[in-house]
Amino acid sequence: MRLYENEAKRLFAAEGIPIPKPLGVVSRAEELSGREDLAGPVMLKSLVLIGGRGKAGGIRKATGAAEAAAAAAQMLGRKVRGYDVERLLVEEVVAEAGGACYAGVTMNPADFNVTVIVSPAGGVDIEQVARETPDRVLRVELPANDKTLPESAAARLAGFLAAGLPDGKAQVKGLKDVLSKLYALFQKYDCKVAEINPLLVTPGGPVAADAKIVLDDNGLFRQGELFRLLGLSEVRHDVSEQTANELRAREAGFKYVDLLPEGHVKDPDKLYVGLVPGGAGYGIFSIDETANVGDRFFGGRVVPVNFMDSGGGPTVATVAEMFHLLMDYELVDLVITSRFGGISSCDVFIRGLVGCLRDRRAAGRRVVPVYGRMVGTDLPSARDFLERAKRETPEELADMHITVGNRTIMAEVIRDGIRYAFDRKGWT
Repeated sequence: MRLYENEAKRLFAAEGIPIPKPLGVVSRAEELSGREDLAGPVMLKSLVLIGGRGKAGGIRKATGAAEAAAAAAQMLGRKVRGYDVERLLVEEVVAEAGGACYAGVTMNPADFNVTVIVSPAGGVDIEQVARETPDRVLRVELPANDKTLPESAAARLAGFLAAGLPDGKAQVKGLKDVLSKLYALFQKYDCKVAEINPLLVTPGGPVAADAKIVLDDNGLFRQGELFRLLGLSEVRHDVSEQTANELRAREAGFKYVDLLPEGHVKDPDKLYVGLVPGGAGYGIFSIDETANVGDRFFGGRVVPVNFMDSGGGPTVATVAEMFHLLMDYELVDLVITSRFGGISSCDVFIRGLVGCLRDRRAAGRRVVPVYGRMVGTDLPSARDFLERAKRETPEELADMHITVGNRTIMAEVIRDGIRYAFDRKGWT
């Protein structure tokens, strides 16, 4: 769960991290007209859950209420990197006097060590700085997962920043304080990311001109204080960060992740495979095995497009929607599916798949070949239903190829499905 900038800054202020003076959040340009507190320079910042707002015109500077209202009128209702701007954060401009830094706390996914990253070259993408001038980035990993930033680490990080700033020695104390509080906030609120970019160095000390906080969804049950502070009554799903497919899946009640960005341009020489597995573990296996089979036998011309997980005990309608989603996804050339029935039922699974294919044929909607295997709970009734369905509606199910039982391993099912799809395209 990602917080909007105004929410993240509210947490910063609560933890003692200096922020620019907030002047409110507005959703209409008229709210800024005639305001006496806008006489000086102010920043108008689009509240969207995406980075790179400044480059996309999502941040503007204005002086005076009239200029601020005019800028707001241009910003509200437009899109920033594909996301609608419905609200603006208004705050006083911070005069940058001694440089702009980057400071962030995250976790290294390789070993789960909490990692603090700093750079005296703030205000731009930290990835760009790391690529072009790696000596200007310092990473400190803390394997002990300390609740507070150790003094030695704080001193090292602050010293590194100070060495890259004009008159940096005078800023060491303030930098140490901000870094220690940012780290403590990261731990206190179960964050995945807590970031300041830029951290502006002013005569009065460092100020967090921007704020990014991403919370770990698994820790939200502990965060009653955070919810009260932000005035949130329930967990917010960040719809603006989801693809259309992911939003559709969430509304239908199952897990789904696109592996390719929205708007991905299809390579005409590659086969795009959608995956409907029987669980999260099988979902990960399906991605790996599809890519592996594609690399070994098909010249690397096979692209898995998604992760999916039905969860325990899905309904027939849920299973049908899982297949509908992928067949509506224009990239998909082939669907690979596997149902290893444990908690879930093979009978429910096959009824959902057959229902999807029959509905699509009847409505004249796109159908792509489906290859898969089912084994486990309710297999006898699932086999009987499948055999009867093929007899009753052979044309509707002509491109459905489901292996019953586990005499054929999934790698072979995947290989057979890809070969079938290649043959249909006339590929060798």
